[in-house]
Amino acid sequence: MDNFSETPSSGEDIFHPSPASTLRQVFIGDEGLRAGWGLLLFIFLFAAPLFFVLHLIHLEHNRNEPESPFFVLPIEGLQFAWAVVVTWIMSKIEGRPVGVYGLGGQRKAAWFFAGLGWGAFFLSMLVLILSGTGLLVIGNRLLFGSDIVRYGAIWLIGFLFVGLLEEYLVRGYVQYTLTRGLAALYRMIFKTSHSHALGFWTAALIFAFVFGLGHGHNPGESPIGLFSAGSIALIFCLSLWRTGSLWWAVGLHAAWDWSQSYLYGVADSGTLVKFRLFSSHPIGRPLLSGGATGPEGSIYVLIIEFLIIVVILATLPARKPAPEHSI
Repeated sequence: MDNFSETPSSGEDIFHPSPASTLRQVFIGDEGLRAGWGLLLFIFLFAAPLFFVLHLIHLEHNRNEPESPFFVLPIEGLQFAWAVVVTWIMSKIEGRPVGVYGLGGQRKAAWFFAGLGWGAFFLSMLVLILSGTGLLVIGNRLLFGSDIVRYGAIWLIGFLFVGLLEEYLVRGYVQYTLTRGLAALYRMIFKTSHSHALGFWTAALIFAFVFGLGHGHNPGESPIGLFSAGSIALIFCLSLWRTGSLWWAVGLHAAWDWSQSYLYGVADSGTLVKFRLFSSHPIGRPLLSGGATGPEGSIYVLIIEFLIIVVILATLPARKPAPEHSI
């Protein structure tokens, strides 16, 4: 009998992967759901339900008018709440604790209030530099009596939601997941023990570019303003790398925006707000004064950002994260 016609015994069976196992390999890797699919699913879950709602709301909003806290607070709060829900869903799908995406940890309050203090301090320093050199005039007070506290508190809550949304959306799940995917790629190609650091900072650079570019639609934005937005995104990633937490960045982000928009009444990426404490306006060359962009459009903001890096390195502890809980 021809040997090729014999039926092999059970011990000689040749393994043929089933379609189910092949499909599983497309979606599932050594660390669970592959990073690319996770990112696509997160973006879809976050964007799809909000797209039409926010589009309709923005159609009713005149971008040429100053921003109202009664518009900013619910819109930013709604988006942040949905980002929390979608991140929780992804944590359940991937079997990871939701805290690894940046809002966990033991020192949340300490990091947040430290960032809050530094944000107000550094924005005030920038405003003092501009006003002291005659590049910014802080004019009349616009609020009096109980309105100072009332609108100050409302705007603080509003900008807290702004900080929470932007940090958690850009440097939460998506930063963690892209880091995970890029780290695996670096391990495969370069066989390096520094794959996680390379993945983290590659992801940080990508999202810093996206974050800076995203400010381009703001009215009155400038090249320096776009660059400073991108570079501050990298600085926020440095605080995330040092602490494993987003809370320091959330605090600084919220206090920075609150101080410039409400307290000093200057433009924030070209946008002024209603119910601000003072009326301020720039004088002189936009490269120095910031012009219509606000203080973030001034070349002096780069000095402030350098000082923020110094503070991070001096006050936030260095750590050696485990791969699974690395950011």
